[in-house]
Amino acid sequence: MAQVQDPVCGMEIDSEDAVASAEHEGVTYYFCSQDCKEAFDEDPEDYVEED
Repeated sequence: MAQVQDPVCGMEIDSEDAVASAEHEGVTYYFCSQDCKEAFDEDPEDYVEED
């Protein structure tokens, strides 16, 4: 299992155990809760790192 970080709250989770996921600009993000996913969906740019 791959450890990933919820971009909203910063919690480390296993990608297989994620409650939800979303794609943004070709990248899949994983979330520990539906609330975190909803916050991300409202404004993904607040939570993704710019290169």
